[in-house]
Amino acid sequence: MKREVLGTTSTTEQTPPFEGTNAMPQPLSVKDDRTMATLAHFGGVVGCIPSGLIYLTLRARGRFTAQESREALNFTLLPSILILICVALSPVPVIGWLFGLIAAVVWVLLALCSLVAGVHVNRGNPYQYRLNTRLLDRISARRG
Repeated sequence: MKREVLGTTSTTEQTPPFEGTNAMPQPLSVKDDRTMATLAHFGGVVGCIPSGLIYLTLRARGRFTAQESREALNFTLLPSILILICVALSPVPVIGWLFGLIAAVVWVLLALCSLVAGVHVNRGNPYQYRLNTRLLDRISARRG
């Protein structure tokens, strides 16, 4: 039986119940796992947000992605905060140029280290930054 509602036709037949989706996310393939881990490190060029997003959204789907995105997030978090503080202080008269210079130098170092790590991870090898403060690990260890 069909009825017309505002120029459209709809059926009154029973539709099958919604079955939902699988509660467990599909694991990443080996290639996708390596690609996402590589992107987490390359994302360090723009700060900590790309590695943070990859870590939060894909850590349950791939071990390599979880490990490397956490490493990248740990490394990029402190320099990103430092850059934001320096950029905020750069309009200060007389010494503002110094904060701008510090922000630029920190960004160049962050970008270079992230690119080196991304190339290393793209080859399938885990990477650890030499100057990593492990700020995220320290924060999560305090929470218990």
